Amino acid sequence: MTLFDKDRAYLWHPYTQMQDYAERDPLLVDRAQGLLLYDSQGKTYFDTISSWWCILHGHNHPTIKARIHAQLDRLEQVLLAGLTHEPAILLAEQLIALTPAKLKKVFYSDNGSTACEVAVKMSLQYWRHRGRPERSGLVAVERGYHGDTIGTMSLGGVPEFHQAFASLLFKSHRIPSPYCYRCPMLREPQSCELACLAPLRVLLEHEGERIAAVIIEPLIQAAGGMIVYPTAYLQKVSELTRQFGVHLILDEVATGFGRTGRMFALEHAGIEPDFLCLSKGLTAGFLPMAATLASEEIYLAFYADYRQNRTFYHGHTFTGNPLAAAAGLGSLQVFAEEQTLGRLPATVAYLHERMARFLDLPWVGDLRQLGLISALELVRDRPTKAPFGFVERVGWRIYLAGLEKGLILRPLGNIVYLWLPLSVTIAEIDEITERMWLVLSDPKNIYGH
Repeated sequence: MTLFDKDRAYLWHPYTQMQDYAERDPLLVDRAQGLLLYDSQGKTYFDTISSWWCILHGHNHPTIKARIHAQLDRLEQVLLAGLTHEPAILLAEQLIALTPAKLKKVFYSDNGSTACEVAVKMSLQYWRHRGRPERSGLVAVERGYHGDTIGTMSLGGVPEFHQAFASLLFKSHRIPSPYCYRCPMLREPQSCELACLAPLRVLLEHEGERIAAVIIEPLIQAAGGMIVYPTAYLQKVSELTRQFGVHLILDEVATGFGRTGRMFALEHAGIEPDFLCLSKGLTAGFLPMAATLASEEIYLAFYADYRQNRTFYHGHTFTGNPLAAAAGLGSLQVFAEEQTLGRLPATVAYLHERMARFLDLPWVGDLRQLGLISALELVRDRPTKAPFGFVERVGWRIYLAGLEKGLILRPLGNIVYLWLPLSVTIAEIDEITERMWLVLSDPKNIYGH
């Protein structure tokens, strides 16, 4: 059996219709360097989506590899329950130094879903410890995506992904998505006055005493459609949560570590959450790891004599794994040594300039950009914003055409996007956007004929 035969025989790939590969081989990636993936035949492909948004400094960065190698010779894994180790301690110290002053403690887990579930569970248990068990309601944004566990699917949720599991999900309060291109309040962006926030204010006015927390992805709803929204919206959410004494959970699993042009998206709005959820870029894509940062006030609600039974009963086998923590330290070392954030403004501006011409294509309805994230919403009819239908499967044709041009494009339905590593150069942006233009300007890649 070839590797492809074994793949078909034994593997079930995530977010993949396996029948698509019954007669078509998947791309077999052999190695990677920088922005390039190399297949088993030596052909190269630009990793334009950072391997599901986690690669920060390009593949195979030597500084991070050296950190992992050095740690591997000392300690590969040990439980963090009652024990500790240097990489977990030092990484926590640096995360606290990088984030708002309100955040004082780091709780490690394994992935973005668990980072968000940790925050939710901490919030609920906090209110119980404070004698307010009725504060158990959770508020999320429509089309918000916080993971694929039962708990995180219950918060916001992307119908295309999660509708099959509706019977398993707990109830949460939903507020409209700040989807400016398809405004749920039927307003125009220039005069909307953040009308989509009115339901949150009404909810908190009537139910605030029973709400534990609001969870939101700052500035962009990523998996929900690369929906970039105004900074003022996020600032207003923060104000409302403070006004009504509700916890604010920021899910920066996707946006953290430079993606938006700053280290964290919250910096654009100048806000301080009660919880900050991190993963993906935390280790620059080398190893799985997540972190939930919490305020001192939250932490102290759990800090008590054992007999009071206030322990946070949550943990994972690989919580604070030494190798992953070493990778995280290596990534932060790269930020410092290569002055990554200092280089971003020029790179971001150039990417935005290069993407502007895609609005000339009649099937591009909207261009949304934030930092090194750039998304195009394709439409069947621009004046009416009528979308392409699910069965038309425009994204699949674009994915296949992208492979032919040496690009890894993985559209979200009708949304074609770039999520570039922070290490991308001007020359690479030129090459990527030119190849992307060749894919998207060809009508047969859109209509199939």
